[in-house]
Amino acid sequence: MTGEYIRAGDEALSGAYEEPMSLEAYVETAMERPSIASHAPKYLLEAIESMGTRTVIEEGKRRERYRFFDDPANDGEHAVLGNTEVLNGFVDDLRTIAADRGKREKIIWFDGPTATGKSELKRCLINGLREYSKTEAGRRYTVEWNVASGSEERGLSYGDGVDREDDWYESPVQSHPLSVFPPGVRASILDDLNAGSHIPIRIETDLDPFCREAYDHLEERYRRAGGTNLFSSITDPRHLRVKNYVVDVGRGIGVLHSEDDGSPKERLVGSWMPGMLRELDSRGRKNPQAFSYDGVLSQGNGLLTVVEDASQHADLLRKLLNVPDEGRVKLDKGIGMDIDTQLLIISNPDLDVELDQYADRNGRDPLKALKRRLDKHEFGYLTNLSLEAELIRRELTAETAVWEAEGYADLESRVREGLTLSTRDDDGVVERELAPHAVEAAALYSVVTRLDGEDIPGNRTLVEKALLFDQGYLREDDERIEADEYDFDGDDGSHGVPVTYTRDVIADLLQTDADRHHPDLPVERVVMPDDILDAMAEGLNDAPVFSRAEAAEYENRLAVVKSYVFDRQEADVLDALLADKAVDEETVAEYVEHVFAWANDEQVETERGPVDPDPLLMKVFETEHLGRFGASAYDGDRPADRVEEFRREKVITAINRYAWENRDEDFAIENVDVADIPVIRAVLDAHDWSDVKRLFDDFDPAQWTDPPSGTETERLKERTLTHLQDHGYSAASAELTGRKVMREVGYRWD
Repeated sequence: MTGEYIRAGDEALSGAYEEPMSLEAYVETAMERPSIASHAPKYLLEAIESMGTRTVIEEGKRRERYRFFDDPANDGEHAVLGNTEVLNGFVDDLRTIAADRGKREKIIWFDGPTATGKSELKRCLINGLREYSKTEAGRRYTVEWNVASGSEERGLSYGDGVDREDDWYESPVQSHPLSVFPPGVRASILDDLNAGSHIPIRIETDLDPFCREAYDHLEERYRRAGGTNLFSSITDPRHLRVKNYVVDVGRGIGVLHSEDDGSPKERLVGSWMPGMLRELDSRGRKNPQAFSYDGVLSQGNGLLTVVEDASQHADLLRKLLNVPDEGRVKLDKGIGMDIDTQLLIISNPDLDVELDQYADRNGRDPLKALKRRLDKHEFGYLTNLSLEAELIRRELTAETAVWEAEGYADLESRVREGLTLSTRDDDGVVERELAPHAVEAAALYSVVTRLDGEDIPGNRTLVEKALLFDQGYLREDDERIEADEYDFDGDDGSHGVPVTYTRDVIADLLQTDADRHHPDLPVERVVMPDDILDAMAEGLNDAPVFSRAEAAEYENRLAVVKSYVFDRQEADVLDALLADKAVDEETVAEYVEHVFAWANDEQVETERGPVDPDPLLMKVFETEHLGRFGASAYDGDRPADRVEEFRREKVITAINRYAWENRDEDFAIENVDVADIPVIRAVLDAHDWSDVKRLFDDFDPAQWTDPPSGTETERLKERTLTHLQDHGYSAASAELTGRKVMREVGYRWD
């Protein structure tokens, strides 16, 4: 068994690395696969685009999202949830920069509050680029030198003059193989590589100082020996090899953390090593081979440079101004290094404050040049209910898979799901449950605190805005109201409850037993939606991250969320109560087919052959299942005008709309998904307490908690709780949800 692991490791590495090749072989390979020679922003763009896109709905709008940001290379562990529009803007900028159509001098800046996914973006970029560089299309190459080969002379740095594999020294800053060529020759190669490319490869860097020292050393040796083919001698495979490397932090990706210190030059490019300067015979000059090359730009040369917590490195930002424009930094006064990297900085809003400290000086603002160079992309808190529910589950569990769904119904079912977690207390490991709708309640309240209430029409609530953002529409009776009917232009996602606050509130609740009891069920170990909502609201005033005004505002938004969550719980209980009385979809589909045939003066296809639409079938459905009309709306089985109007305007119009949206030559009424027709969906979902009263004369919600033996209430409760357990509830959470709903219903029962 362990041998299989070793073999799997061998296969993983063999797929990532190649044998070194000659410079000539590299050029031939690049002609076949130009992508391996891409410059930094083009390579980054290609890596992102390589994984394709998927369609999402965010803020009520349908958008195409790059799968790269779902972190598929790491099973979604560092996926950037939401912020798709911001990420798409980032990719658009990369495309512009890569094609040299503008923004080349810009430093890309990701700004936003804490816990909005900026650090996840950094990790996602690292993971994605690392894995892409292991693929054939994403191979990344650099050069390595051997000046001791075939000579008794001293090697590049360490070495004793013996020709051996240890005498090969790789470029410390991932120099591009084409940078070996003289500029004119390189230009000719690029012309051939870029033939027909809409984003041409751009290599404007010369060899780094370390490699230039090797090149010059070999050139001097062969020139003194009277050689004529100097370039081919210098780049002979004995001296120069092209090797691929797997991109990672320190090799093509530079990351500067908040805790990194040192002088600006040390943090940016590296530092001189006095011991090496003494060891290398440099005839009084500084030998670039005695430089450490461990600065963030050196590490990120060839691909990506990230400055994390940028406000902690504000002194460096001005020194980075000319890097993207000139593509060059200095190791010393007379020694410079060309840089090909995409600069990216990450910060919290405190950098905004620092940049605006001289804003009142107008034209004499010393930070004006810096601000002009920063291209800002602002992350916000999630404003999609399903995304926030996914994020909360990630915070509480080891779940990492990104939620994808064929339709919103699938997402909705995941949002409502309960969750069982193991915690440890004095009695050992204890199983605790977040009841169905508990995560949904926490997510919805979090989202509602982040929404701007100023742009909501007077007949809508913040919860309805949240639902529009999440699913793109609202259902109201038998109508479907699309999000694009509203013009939401508020400041959504810039403030509100961060997921870290929500996570901590839930974590605290999971550590303590609730003050409730049941003779047989562990109801004290169940966290209900109201438990979370109450704890979130109660903790606002004591949490240091909220001002008094914010705490008061968020607390005022609690009631509308509680009302919505209760409606969801009530719907579950009603569905369970009336499960045996529900209209099945086959009955609904039969009605739709008969109405369609009636409206078009056609017949209905049956197993017995074509038959006329059945007026009695339609009447029974409309009076008993729909409850729209009484017997007085019909003359026998013949419908009155208002019934005919209902059939044409509500049912037939909905079918025609469905047919138009799904139009193709194979469309047929029997292929219609009746659940997609609003008025029919309303029939399938329509349960209310009047149905319970009508069907169960002896039912009494006041007896629900402890129903008398042998009563209809007892039989109904047993059947209802069983149904709830078949649909995601535990016995304890079903008991508690039933109690809550019946307690509220009991107030208005009579």
